[in-house]
Amino acid sequence: MLYHPLRPLLRTMTTAALPPSSIPLFTTVAAFRQWREVARRDNKSVGFVPTMGALHDGHMSLVRRSLAENDLTVLSIFVNPAQFAPHEDLATYPRTLPRDLEILAAARVEAESGASVRSPSAVFLPSVQEMYPSGIHQDPAVQKGTFVEVKGYGDQMEGKSRPTFFRGVATVVTKLFNAIEPTNAYFGQKDIQQCLILKRLCRDTLLSHPDPAHLHIVPTARDPSDGLALSSRNAYLSEDGRKLAPTLYKALAAAQQSWNAGHPKSVCVEHARAVVEGAGAAVRLDYIELNDSDTLEPVPDAARRTEAVSKPVILSGAMWVGQTRLIDNIVLGDLNKIR
Repeated sequence: MLYHPLRPLLRTMTTAALPPSSIPLFTTVAAFRQWREVARRDNKSVGFVPTMGALHDGHMSLVRRSLAENDLTVLSIFVNPAQFAPHEDLATYPRTLPRDLEILAAARVEAESGASVRSPSAVFLPSVQEMYPSGIHQDPAVQKGTFVEVKGYGDQMEGKSRPTFFRGVATVVTKLFNAIEPTNAYFGQKDIQQCLILKRLCRDTLLSHPDPAHLHIVPTARDPSDGLALSSRNAYLSEDGRKLAPTLYKALAAAQQSWNAGHPKSVCVEHARAVVEGAGAAVRLDYIELNDSDTLEPVPDAARRTEAVSKPVILSGAMWVGQTRLIDNIVLGDLNKIR
């Protein structure tokens, strides 16, 4: 049975504007905090999976991990305006709430102890006004209110192409952590720079819910047929575009093979670029880079795997297929050694 510590309250929280759901739905921070306080009094651990909806098996791999490791699992669905630049796809980002709730309601995972079968316990569905009481504008130049920035870690990799993105991510995740107060939080490796910045955020702001050790990076979920990283934006791909989309992962795999063979970074990157260029004019490379997993700074062009490397290296890239921008990465080293 689903955990309903505030069953009378649920009737007031599921409004006519929301799809029917067997899972408790919360639209305000105040109502969710009442639920969270009961869970705290009951000494229940709370796992948290933040999403922007349009759920796929990548999201569900995070949900399943949380269900296995926590008494209760909370998922948020919120399309965050602050992480979209004015020219980006906020208005067209896929929104599939009824289907998302059906997927979540069907999720079942046996607890690690084997003592019970767990399902998602609550879904947090805040409005933009709830999350940004001072208002929000897509143009950072005219924004007012409180924002969070992790200085020095968001200018590389994705930050070169999306300079305001990580400010928006850090801001909304700080708000969500304050609202949910998770014991554990789960993020996908596909967004590796985001994961590393958020770990830094937890460390620098002395967060206890979660602390950095309890922010977990879960390996990227991929299409078993061709290795394409699962993403909500894959829905934008045309039939022909979908056939070309795995090119990025193939390019990263070529760079990984070159790295493992002892070639310098510059050669590894050229091998990756050659794979993308060989796919034809319908794809366009944004970047391929190798970065230090601690500082996020690019490793030197002459760096080699055969040299003493004390920590993992992030091999990442972005590529356009038509009008759709895809990202992916491979961790060169042990993902579990990333701090």
